Amino acid sequence: MITRSGAEYAYLKEAFEPMHKTLGSIPAFMYAWTSVLILKPALFGVVAMSFALYSTEPFYPCGPPEIVIKLVSVACLFVVSFINCYSVSLATKVQNVFTVTKLVAVAVITVGGFVMISRGETEVLETGFEGTENSMSMIALAFYDGLWAYDGWNNLNYVTEEIQDPHKNLPRAIMIAIPLVTVCYFFTNISYLTVMTTKELLASAAVATTWGERVLGGFAMLIPISVAFSTFGAANGSCFTGGRVMFVAAREGHLPEVLSYVHVKQYTPLPSLLFSTALAAILVTLGDIFTLIDYFSFAAWFFYGATMAALLVLRYTSPDRERPYKVPIIVPVIVLLFSIYLVVAPIVQNPRIEFLYAFLFMISGLFFYVPFVVYKTSFKFTEKVTRFLQLVLLVAPSRYEQLVAD
Repeated sequence: MITRSGAEYAYLKEAFEPMHKTLGSIPAFMYAWTSVLILKPALFGVVAMSFALYSTEPFYPCGPPEIVIKLVSVACLFVVSFINCYSVSLATKVQNVFTVTKLVAVAVITVGGFVMISRGETEVLETGFEGTENSMSMIALAFYDGLWAYDGWNNLNYVTEEIQDPHKNLPRAIMIAIPLVTVCYFFTNISYLTVMTTKELLASAAVATTWGERVLGGFAMLIPISVAFSTFGAANGSCFTGGRVMFVAAREGHLPEVLSYVHVKQYTPLPSLLFSTALAAILVTLGDIFTLIDYFSFAAWFFYGATMAALLVLRYTSPDRERPYKVPIIVPVIVLLFSIYLVVAPIVQNPRIEFLYAFLFMISGLFFYVPFVVYKTSFKFTEKVTRFLQLVLLVAPSRYEQLVAD
């Protein structure tokens, strides 16, 4: 129904802004604030670190030094960013090629797992959950890490405006991709658990490499290479969509206007892509990005829940709008309830100061919302900075593309 780019940002804005021009825009702004500064750069950075780990691990039998991982991660971020800044078409082709290599690697691991099961290697599968904790808080934290692996299921919605015939192709892509990803993850983990114990899984810095050494023997090198290709493709997808949230939010006046500009020839959102890459590089350089995931995953699920609430609101406030397809109402209700559990359970049962920090960061955006969005405060140097960036980056307001077409 909503064919604008921006995913959760666009949906929150569409659902709540009509209720109150000022207060109704807050959910969308808070999402943009949290997503642009933490969630999307963190995802981009984590995937780049995974690429660095698997691409360097074969050269360091005892594990690559942290400085090497960080340097390769930053290099990966810059290369991927260059591809996306240079051409949308090139970024799409890169995504297609590396998706194929990813699926080939998953197929190899899956087949290897079935071979091991046929040999009777099922001990860990039969006892895999023994000795684990079952508190509501720990289960929620476990879901954070597990669901982080699936994060990206909503990425296509960030580029709705760039999809041909989104009414047809957006649901088609999602309904094909998400079951495929789920099946791939399921069989990959089954395969890992036929070869390694849970303790060995936790101890391994590169699980797929350990699996390859035990199953493929002399061909083990194929696995880290394949995973490196896979993670590079995932980084490309994260960059492609991450910059679009910033681009759309800036276009709506919730972020500096220059972040909504596009390159005058390539039509890529150059400023937002560069800024997103810079933030990801900073997070990678600072250190423990995986801890950041734990404490900001609850923020991600807060906004996923808010988006489900937005869908319910739109069903009520806009019942007659054309909907190319509709999910049964029970689906968003279930996701909303699950989101509430993931947000509340870790805080209520085992409160940590880090959750408070994350929450304070989320609401800190309001200190910028009131003066810069509500009252549209600006500084004298803003125009000069914008003009300088336009000249250096060769960018212009996004409506420039339409003017050229006209």
